[in-house]
Amino acid sequence: MAFVAAMAEARHHLAAAQPMPAMRSLQRAHVLGQRDIGPHLRVHLLMLRAAWALRDGRELRGQLLRLVLTPIGHLIGRLPLGNIGTSDVSPFEPMALPPDMAHLLHDDKL
Repeated sequence: MAFVAAMAEARHHLAAAQPMPAMRSLQRAHVLGQRDIGPHLRVHLLMLRAAWALRDGRELRGQLLRLVLTPIGHLIGRLPLGNIGTSDVSPFEPMALPPDMAHLLHDDKL
């Protein structure tokens, strides 16, 4: 449910022409949804949309790269836990989980 809520919040921000808050919601959704390929790809597609709205070329390129890497990561089982999915971090680097998300991921209450 937390993943669905984060995605809904991101879509709300995008509809209101607020791409920065949308990106923050999408970072949370990425951490929560990256273990399943469908949700993982949907997050990156919305991140691409937010990057377009921000006119952020670096983020656009980063999201295009991640859309290519995501299926490969799922195939080989190499997904960096906690990674927020934006271009300011390596797509291969695990990151520390905030306590509320660690609890959600541990209990599978997504």
